[in-house]
Amino acid sequence: MIERQLQPLLHELVGVLFAPTSALGDATGQIRPTGVQGVFHADARVLSRAELRVDERELEGLTRGDDGPHGAHFVGLARWLGDPTPDPTVRVDRVRRATRNGLTEELRIVSTATIGVRATVTIDLGCDLAPIEVVKSGGATAPLEAKAGQPGVLTWAADGIAVTITAPDADVFATGERATAPRLAWPLDLPPGGATVLRWQVTVEDPRAVVVGPAGEPEWSRPEVTADDRRLIRLLDRSLNDLRGLRLAETDAPADVFLGAGVPWFLTLFGRDSLWAARMMLPLGTDLAAGTLRALARRQGTRIDPTTGEAPGKILHELRRHELALPGNGLRLPPAYYGTVDATMLWVNLLHDAWRWGMPAEQIEPLLPHLEAALRWLGDHADPDGDGLVEYIDTTGHGLSNQGWKDSGDAVRFHDGSLATAPIVLAEVQGYAHEAAVNGANLLDAFGRPGADRWREHAAGLVRRFRDSFWVDGRHGPQPALALDRDKRPVDSLTSNIGHLLGTGLLDRDEETQVAYLLTTDALAGGFGLRTMATDDAGFSPLSYHCGSIWTHDTAIVLGGLARAGHREAALGLTEGLLAAAEAFDYRMPELYGGDDRSLVNRPVPYPAACRPQAWAAAGAVLLLQAATGLYPDVPGGTVHLTPLAGAELGAITVNGLRVANTPVNVTVNRTGEATATGLPTPLTLTPTLPTQRRPTTQTLPH
Repeated sequence: MIERQLQPLLHELVGVLFAPTSALGDATGQIRPTGVQGVFHADARVLSRAELRVDERELEGLTRGDDGPHGAHFVGLARWLGDPTPDPTVRVDRVRRATRNGLTEELRIVSTATIGVRATVTIDLGCDLAPIEVVKSGGATAPLEAKAGQPGVLTWAADGIAVTITAPDADVFATGERATAPRLAWPLDLPPGGATVLRWQVTVEDPRAVVVGPAGEPEWSRPEVTADDRRLIRLLDRSLNDLRGLRLAETDAPADVFLGAGVPWFLTLFGRDSLWAARMMLPLGTDLAAGTLRALARRQGTRIDPTTGEAPGKILHELRRHELALPGNGLRLPPAYYGTVDATMLWVNLLHDAWRWGMPAEQIEPLLPHLEAALRWLGDHADPDGDGLVEYIDTTGHGLSNQGWKDSGDAVRFHDGSLATAPIVLAEVQGYAHEAAVNGANLLDAFGRPGADRWREHAAGLVRRFRDSFWVDGRHGPQPALALDRDKRPVDSLTSNIGHLLGTGLLDRDEETQVAYLLTTDALAGGFGLRTMATDDAGFSPLSYHCGSIWTHDTAIVLGGLARAGHREAALGLTEGLLAAAEAFDYRMPELYGGDDRSLVNRPVPYPAACRPQAWAAAGAVLLLQAATGLYPDVPGGTVHLTPLAGAELGAITVNGLRVANTPVNVTVNRTGEATATGLPTPLTLTPTLPTQRRPTTQTLPH
């Protein structure tokens, strides 16, 4: 039998993060030389092993917890030491903290024994400097030889990266067989009731990294929240800690901060992920949006290059230090890769939404030429066949075959399970394009730039073409298709993509109501959130990456759209699913998880290779908070709307420290859904609205 080379599982691993450094180990604190365990810096594994033993024996793990936003605390027992009683008397607390350029550990050894304790504490280390794509593909890399220099110091160096271990009080063994498996050792001699602390750290010098950890505090506020449903408070607290750890900047522009997509596979600049995360974070301020917009504007496409997918005005998909080549599947992505169909429109929409939240004109004006270039891409390059719809195809044979947010190779399937053939016209992308055309026109008008009428006409044409091309008869009534294939046939599976159409202006009121109904069917909403594909489609699998799993950000985006459109009951159902999942995942939401029915398994099933933490999954907590408070500002228009989701079902909520036009704003919603806001900057006018329910029912729609 041929052995498969499989992507390693990481759902049970414990991570610490301070981008661009992250570390993954097992539940006892060990970092073992297997799978995806290790310490990573940017795109390289700088430590592949860190195994703690006492007298050559592993500790018995007791528990673990967080140690601040960047650390983890593991508690273990050495029951063979100390008093020979049923109660353990020698305990080891292992406290691991990520830093921007490495990692530190403290080993706190405490004895409550009535006799002295003598032992030897060791940590066995390894370094392979494996590229992240080799780790992701399940490949093996030989450990490198370490060099011992000054007392308590070990070093490795290769490919421009230098890794240094410092343990001032330890003996170092790094010769002979120990050259590739060096050891730190501390003799332990505790008196009765004694304690000691041992320390070691790893430091990385990586001048060729394309991303760095920015200085200073996060670019967003940290609101104070009280809520009847305390799960929301816990989710927000954990998510903001994770987002703090995901902050990144480019090496040559450290002031423009964005969020790295996720640990461990995507800890770099990702157009789509970084843009969506910044958009979700707008209720806490516009500075993150500004940094993200500028970082991507600097790399906006200027030429036609089929190899990289670059085109004039197009926004980047991802940035790496070198070509990303995944063994076995033929995928080879250049260091700066533009193979995304939606990031350009999402860039326009983030700029517009940041403007509405009060991003200053002096920050917007330098970005207006990039806005115009992005709109030109939409008009000149996004529609190669000229039918008025946005489409994609990978012409290289080694890029991403699917270039929407569901970018796995099997993501676009018909109801019968067959794969659609490119070029592909995705449903939600037409919504993003419509929204970008309207938003772009509004910005052009507001800042005295020409061309707005062209984009409003473009948007109107999209509405007509979408209505003519996408609506099909489904199992639950009329539905928008997932996509159109090469022959413009509707790909008739029922998917979560249609939820992204809410609020884009592409649908009329009756069409939005029908979409809301479809999103509440058990086939899509019967799990802990919104399934990516309905259970009655042939391609459905609860652990498929994009055909049946549940994605945190996807559910958050759709529930936000439902809440804003007045579909309260549908939004509350998805909210409860997310909060129940958050509780099961200890409030660190993964990138995705299984789409099993809630009646089958009473907790969400992990997707074993999901990033955790992940930027748009964590930022979804802020979008949920916004939906709960119902705060929707239009600073240029001088108004703020309050339409809260909180109230009788979700309970009361008070949030102090949201930000509108860089001003702290407080919102309170009582148990009847009445909302008040204080601190709004003048001359904004508040328009409070009691929560309403537009009850979705099946419609007979023209198509």
